[in-house]
Amino acid sequence: MGTDMDQPMATTLPHREPTLRVAAMPSDANYTGDIFGGWLMGQVDVAGSIHAVHRAKGRVATVAVNSFVFQQPIFVGDVVSFYAQIIKVGRTSITVDVEVYVQRDPENPTCLKVTEATLTYVAVGEDRRPRVVPPEG
Repeated sequence: MGTDMDQPMATTLPHREPTLRVAAMPSDANYTGDIFGGWLMGQVDVAGSIHAVHRAKGRVATVAVNSFVFQQPIFVGDVVSFYAQIIKVGRTSITVDVEVYVQRDPENPTCLKVTEATLTYVAVGEDRRPRVVPPEG
């Protein structure tokens, strides 16, 4: 007999615009219909880099995946929303948190937080060498 711990905790989407939203497709899944972790990691990197590029006012490179926690699986047909926010700006680096939610089953809508990650990007110049992140504004 299962417990409440066996059931994922339903939630709602954050009250802000997502950085990125995409539908999980069959080409993103293994033969059992679970979305590949590598696909999700790539999408998280895209979402995080959008904020980093804007803050850096130019090119960035991913230098670290500081943490990445898969909390629930993602399935074909899920609408996946990525919410990114900058948590730290250093001299040449920008650290971004990304939270990932899915909306599934349109007949019985459910929203779940499935992943959270923290990534660090470094601002780079045309020569692809680190450069100083310009002041905000």
